[in-house]
Amino acid sequence: MSNTHTDVLLAGASAAVAVDLLVYPLDTLKTRFQSPDYKKIYYDASKKAINRGVLFRGLYQGVGPVILVTIPSSGAFFTTYEGIKTVLTKANTSLSGNNTPLIPQPFVHSAASAVAELVSCFILTPAEVLKQNAQMIRQPAHSSASGASVTMQALKQFKRPSQLFTGYTALAARNLPFTAMQFPMFEHMKESLKSYRRENGTMTGSLLETATITAASAGTAGSIAAVITTPVDVVKTRIMLAASGENSESEAKRKIEEAKKKGQPLDTLGGKKKGSLTIAREVVAEAGIKGLFRGALLRAGWTALGSGLYLGVYESGRVWLGDRRGAKDKDE
Repeated sequence: MSNTHTDVLLAGASAAVAVDLLVYPLDTLKTRFQSPDYKKIYYDASKKAINRGVLFRGLYQGVGPVILVTIPSSGAFFTTYEGIKTVLTKANTSLSGNNTPLIPQPFVHSAASAVAELVSCFILTPAEVLKQNAQMIRQPAHSSASGASVTMQALKQFKRPSQLFTGYTALAARNLPFTAMQFPMFEHMKESLKSYRRENGTMTGSLLETATITAASAGTAGSIAAVITTPVDVVKTRIMLAASGENSESEAKRKIEEAKKKGQPLDTLGGKKKGSLTIAREVVAEAGIKGLFRGALLRAGWTALGSGLYLGVYESGRVWLGDRRGAKDKDE
C-alpha cells in the first residue's frame, strides 16, 4: 500500500474533525476545571458542590475556530510525521549497513512526532487561545446567543493579533512530550497486537481490524501520556486564559491586593507576563501539588476516546485511500 500526501491529508483531516466534534464538551469542562476562576464561577461554596447549571452550559462555545484550523493543522502534522518518519527510518537502516537499525525505532517515532508537533502547534495556537477564552465566557440561562457570537465576543477581548499567539511555547511544551511519549507507545502497542494476531492465525487484514487495533493502541497510549503531561496543560490553560488580559477576574484582584499590601501604586500593575514556572508555583500555593493535576482524569478519559477515534479513523482512512488508489492504478 502506498499513500500520497493527499491521502494523508484527507485521512488526518477527517479524523481530526470527527474527534473535535465528539470530545469538545469534555475539553470545555477540562478548561473550566483548570481555570484560576474555577471556584469563583463553577463552585458553590455554600452547598459545597459544583454549580452544574453554570459548569455544563455552553459546552460547544468556541468550537468554530478549532474546526477551521483542524484541517490545516492535522494535515500538516500527519504529512510532516509520515515524511520525517520515512526519511529517518530509511537513513537509520542505511547508516547501519545492515537490516538492524542504528537508532531504536521509538526514537525515530519521537523525533518525527516532535517536528510534526512544532509545525502543527504554530497553526493551532491562535485557535486554541480563542477557543479557551470562549469556553470561559458565561452566558445567562436560556441565552439565545449562537456559538459564533460567543467566539466574536472572545475575539474582541484581544487588542492585538499577536496576543493570539500567546501560549505557543506552553502549547508546544505540553504537546511535544505528549506526542514523544504517545507515538512510540502507540506504534509499539499496535505492532505488538498485530504480531500477536498473526502468531495466533487470527489476523484478517480487514479495515475494521486495522481501525480497532489502532484505536485500542492509541487510546491506551494517549491516556497515559495525558495524565503525565497534565501539569503542563494546567499551566498552558492559565497562560492562554490570561492572553487577552481580561479573562481572569481572580488574578486581577490578587494583583490589586498584593499591590495594596506592598504600598505600590495601582497604575503600575499589568504589562509584565508571568512565566510558566511562576504560574506553576501559584497553582501549587493555591491547591498543592494536586492543583497541577486538576482535570487529569477528565483529560485522560477524553484523550483515550479522542486519540482512539482520531488515529483509528486516520489509519483506516489512510489504508482505505491507499488500497483504493492501488486498485484504480491496476485497472488502468
